[in-house]
Amino acid sequence: MTPVEPLTCQQLVELVTNYLEDHLPPAERARFDSHISDCDACLTYLQQMRTTLDFLGRLSTQDIDSDAERTLLRVFRAWKTRPQAT
Repeated sequence: MTPVEPLTCQQLVELVTNYLEDHLPPAERARFDSHISDCDACLTYLQQMRTTLDFLGRLSTQDIDSDAERTLLRVFRAWKTRPQAT
């Protein structure tokens, strides 16, 4: 049996959405759970994401100002196309 490489904090951040949506394969979920059991910073990040999603789940499209929506969309589109750090 090959030893499982632990997740880094960066890897956890990249997987958090799939984790919260229960889309991680069992082995990857186990790595994620293992990491948050030992990393207080990542556990806090996970809790913040859950709180954010819980709050956003109560918003409707009417709750978002059209100018704010346009600004957010512009920022996210620019973020998606920016070069990734290595």
